[in-house]
Amino acid sequence: MASARLEMLLNLAAQDPGNLLVRYGLAMELAGAGDLEGAVREHQAVRAQDPDYAASYYHGGQALEKLGRLEEAREVYRRGIEATTRTGNLHTRSELQAVLDLLG
Repeated sequence: MASARLEMLLNLAAQDPGNLLVRYGLAMELAGAGDLEGAVREHQAVRAQDPDYAASYYHGGQALEKLGRLEEAREVYRRGIEATTRTGNLHTRSELQAVLDLLG
């Protein structure tokens, strides 16, 4: 059974699919509930609307890693490094580079 928070986020996302904060929160909640495929889809939707949404690259890549989809995770991390370089978000860029380095 879905948690009340998950239900609320699902309803909010359905009402306003362009709300990236809600979509990101939904992705995180889905990952926490073990629905990694759902989390990946939501992170993809967030990045499709805002290619500079840095946190979605990190957490989207993490969900892909947990699913064993390592090459896809690497690609998400690489695109995140490009986005964070473009926007000057050096902290998140260094985190993305670190996880990419660990994947080899």
